[in-house]
Amino acid sequence: MKLLLTSGGVTNTSIRDALVEMLGKPITDSTALCIPTAMYGHPSVGPGTRAWQFISGNSENPMVDLGWKSVGVLELTALPSIDEERWVPLVRETDVLLVAGGDVLYLCHWMRESGLADLLPSLSETVWVGLSAGSMVMTPEVGEDFIQWRPPTGDDSTLGIVDFSICPHLAQEGMPGNSMDEAEQWAAGISGPAYAMDDQTAIKVVDGSVEVVSEGHWKLL
Repeated sequence: MKLLLTSGGVTNTSIRDALVEMLGKPITDSTALCIPTAMYGHPSVGPGTRAWQFISGNSENPMVDLGWKSVGVLELTALPSIDEERWVPLVRETDVLLVAGGDVLYLCHWMRESGLADLLPSLSETVWVGLSAGSMVMTPEVGEDFIQWRPPTGDDSTLGIVDFSICPHLAQEGMPGNSMDEAEQWAAGISGPAYAMDDQTAIKVVDGSVEVVSEGHWKLL
């Protein structure tokens, strides 16, 4: 897949331009599916109003409201109860998957349970746009600081599609989010390379090439 791993969504022109480049066509000519699943697992995010805001394009994180040709909803918790032929072709035909933030292990669990995780390697032209947990799920580990929910197995691994970890929502001292000191303390418990990045930053991954796209602040820890 092509990955656009964001902290706060498509929040500025640089990130939007990177998305258009990855799509290879305008947003207005591209189809999208939004995945709200991670929101339900996080006590501060869902279910309820904020899940509706994300799906309807009324959230403070620009993703669903960018002007897509069409937008649908792919709810991962529902997929195990329906036949694959009802949803796999839909995913294969879609240009971009817009993946909400929330609880990263809840999202990872349902990606595996639904079969979406197994489908990802075959989606060579699809663009995955992650928001916070929707980005972190692609990393090999997230660290204890970001774990609120654990699957029945207790497994705290994530998908490991990229070889680095992410601390999202980097913020100046005293502002909502994670301070640089907190990010550095978190990174001390991560075994591989890790990025701390604010909501004006994204990481673009295409064919194994990693590029930071930012109009804000970030640091490789």
